[in-house]
Amino acid sequence: MKKQLLSGLIVLVIFFGCATPKKQDAASMVERIPEVEALLKQMTLEEKVGQMAQLTLDALTVGANHFHTEEPMRLDMDLVRRAIVDYNLGSVLNTASTRARTVEEWHTIVSQIQDVAMNETRLGIPVIYGIDAIHGVTYTAGATFFPQQIGQAATFNPELVRRAAEITAYETRASSLPWNFSPVLDIGRDPRFPRMWETFGEDVYLTKVLGVAMVEGYEGDDIGSPYRVASCPKHFLGYSTPLSGKDRTPALIPEIELRERHIPPFKAAIEAGAHTIMLNSGLINGVPVHASYELITELLKEELGFTGLVVTDWADIDNLHNRDRVASSPKEAVKLAINAGVDMSMIPYTLDFCDYLIELVEEGEVPMSRIDDAVRRILNTKFKLGLFETPVTHYEDYPLFGSDEFIAEAIKTAQESMTLLKNEENILPLSNNSRVLVAGPNANSMRALNGGWSYTWQGSNADEFHEGYSTILDAIRDKIGSANVIFREGVRYDNNAAYWVDEAFDIQGAVRAARNVDYIILALGENSYCEKPGDLHDLTLSRNQIDLAKALAETGKPIILVLNQGRPRIIREIEPLVSGIINAYLPGNYGGIAVADVIFGDYNPNGKLPFTYPMYVNTLVTYDHKPSEHQERMAGMYDYESDFAIQFPFGFGLSYTSFEYSNLSVSSDVLRPNGSINISVDVKNTGDRQGQEVVQLYTSTHFASITPDVRRLRRFEKIALEPGETKTVSFSIAPEDISFINAQNKRVTEPGAFDVLIDDLKATVNYTE
Repeated sequence: MKKQLLSGLIVLVIFFGCATPKKQDAASMVERIPEVEALLKQMTLEEKVGQMAQLTLDALTVGANHFHTEEPMRLDMDLVRRAIVDYNLGSVLNTASTRARTVEEWHTIVSQIQDVAMNETRLGIPVIYGIDAIHGVTYTAGATFFPQQIGQAATFNPELVRRAAEITAYETRASSLPWNFSPVLDIGRDPRFPRMWETFGEDVYLTKVLGVAMVEGYEGDDIGSPYRVASCPKHFLGYSTPLSGKDRTPALIPEIELRERHIPPFKAAIEAGAHTIMLNSGLINGVPVHASYELITELLKEELGFTGLVVTDWADIDNLHNRDRVASSPKEAVKLAINAGVDMSMIPYTLDFCDYLIELVEEGEVPMSRIDDAVRRILNTKFKLGLFETPVTHYEDYPLFGSDEFIAEAIKTAQESMTLLKNEENILPLSNNSRVLVAGPNANSMRALNGGWSYTWQGSNADEFHEGYSTILDAIRDKIGSANVIFREGVRYDNNAAYWVDEAFDIQGAVRAARNVDYIILALGENSYCEKPGDLHDLTLSRNQIDLAKALAETGKPIILVLNQGRPRIIREIEPLVSGIINAYLPGNYGGIAVADVIFGDYNPNGKLPFTYPMYVNTLVTYDHKPSEHQERMAGMYDYESDFAIQFPFGFGLSYTSFEYSNLSVSSDVLRPNGSINISVDVKNTGDRQGQEVVQLYTSTHFASITPDVRRLRRFEKIALEPGETKTVSFSIAPEDISFINAQNKRVTEPGAFDVLIDDLKATVNYTE
């Protein structure tokens, strides 16, 4: 086992051999808060180790049995006291039975836990409670749900993302919960990945900007505020690009790629003040991240300067033994993870972790200095959150919870996420006196609109909480009147099977109903899913849904396709058959309203794709690919399929108005070290209605010491223009903005020419040292 571990570590030493040299020991960088230091001096080994343990709520309830708590849910106080009094438990997470609770229930749960922690233990250290509130407070009934991250990314609007996070923080604290396992800063570069919808898409810069906005929205200037929470960017590092495309499977990522694509969003979040970080559950180049000293301590804590709390993902220390087999026993798994730099273990069910870790310290296998460093980070976080003074907040102090003000923000975010991908002969918007057939398995489902992490882990019970919300069908009926709407699913999801399985329910019934309408609104896509259950073998839209679309197309009635999905499913067969396409992503509880507003023209769509929409399952190429990935076919010689065949490009999205770009100007055609250049462009609304446009600035390097990407997004700004109005949009870029990771794994800016690209305009600039 020691030889096996050694060879794994040698791989990572080579892997990070060219990393920036560490400047100081990770533990010495952590802030010394006098109150925390005084507490540390009083703590026994057992009390310290207990702070490093995190149990799921299901382990503390009556009838506790891995996701199956007895209802009505109530704490088993004997289990609570055993965990907190006997084992000095430091943290609790999750909800019971993965089910949403009311703010009143949350207040009771957290109050009972904190009462034991504060009043029945020797030192009275509060518990820190964590939750996955990833698009609103996932597990609180009545909370304001926003679009999932991929939809928020489509807005290209950092202010909307920041505001959504502020509201989520407010409502999370209203639920007595101070710690949010969000944002996801994994890069969504593989549409096969079942958690792609939890990301901000494929681009590094967009993820950095929106990730920082979300961290700032959650944390504000002071996480001790009763309206703010500690954020937890995840999953450090490289989680979203496994070789197979399936969740928690191995990734092969060279250091040049890690440093170019995966590290920058986390680095930006750390610089923005993120207080905690969650680790990647998977393996990179054969080494589990949870056992990697090089990734957790040398890279994250020392090189990137992260001084906060590092928490595992679900059961991932156990996985070092049970799944990944780098540890010969559960006890050795604890040793590897803690010595690698893990501060808190999301256990999540038993307290064996504490027994093992105490033994390891007593045996000299884990140094006491490592324990003190971990506990200092944990206690610092609790202290900064104000938990020692206010361990529980009260829902009555949060009058805006679920308010009209918050709902308006959620509606606005859902509207701005709507991405119009096709509008043949300007078929959209439709008239309000149109007669329509609404069809498809996503037409009448709140579950599909919300996706996973919605009331339950898999989102499977979202329809139980649907009262007061509108499905796509409901919203269309409200918009044009029930008399003008016929509903036939044609295909429906089998909720007792895998999460994306559907069945041909009544395709011919839908076809017959189409005879009496002017248009067909066809809502297709995916049912809700989350994490591993969302793995699939084929990215193509299901055969039943394709058959439904083809059958309806044969009626000759124009079809508006609404895609309600977490990842871009292949629609190549049916795209030519439809006149309009709206990508709605997973827009949340107000997504039905947003879809109807766009279809009938009450809202002018302005969302942009945060990923490249693939055309084929074997052509999954991002916009920032290398030139060799875009080779045209050679007519008369070869007919190879190596061209850049995509359905829709990154950053694409139509409007009901039109925009004209002109007068691209650069302040200098030379960029020098420590300097910058200003870039401006005029944008005019040449249509007849107000609209918003995302102005996107890209650069394209001519030549470099490694093959450059064909282009990279460097700046963007969203503007609103009245008909006939022109605005000048200005950007500034510096040498750092055109830098890249070279073959020696160093970030450099090399002399040479690069193009500045906005829309179809181009200017050339030379970087000269």
